Amino acid sequence: MKKRVGVFVCDCGTNIASVVDTEKVAEAARKIPGVIFATTYKYMCSDPGQELIRNSIREHELEQVVIASCSPRMHEPTFRKAVEAGGINGYLFEMINIREQDSWVHRNRSQATGKAIDLVRMAVSKVLRNTPLQISSIPITKKALVIGGGIAGMQAALDIADAGYPVVLVEKEASIGGKMAQLDKTFPTMDCAA
Repeated sequence: MKKRVGVFVCDCGTNIASVVDTEKVAEAARKIPGVIFATTYKYMCSDPGQELIRNSIREHELEQVVIASCSPRMHEPTFRKAVEAGGINGYLFEMINIREQDSWVHRNRSQATGKAIDLVRMAVSKVLRNTPLQISSIPITKKALVIGGGIAGMQAALDIADAGYPVVLVEKEASIGGKMAQLDKTFPTMDCAA
């Protein structure tokens, strides 16, 4: 079954487009097997850019999306929401960074454009292999298990209990206290160790 990938290349104003020929990147993306739609936009993260993504998903019946723009650290959640609003599972989306990893580190336009094309090709290859994921949550019981009833284990158990959590203290010996319980007196006060 052939999949339908859409590629969206961001100019990022002049941050990317001043060094990378984004039109050429989109043109090259259209020739990658599986890609049925590729375009550029000045600011893909803007509201009109996100609307372009959503509308293109519906109009071209896209099944996976690749976005070539800035750092995923900055806008991956933005684009994932736009892809999901377009009707695609958010994990059938890949984002590549052609700003920090390409346009900001290169001066030669043709080399930077070639690198961007390679990055898009790799992202398309990856997104074609992605599978839909679902977010799930597992309930947890806030309870602690402390293994070892020596001085450190007892103190840890007390600190956790003082924080308001139930604690189970496990000790393999018949009594707690560890090595300290085996001593008669402690230096320098000569207090009873027990």
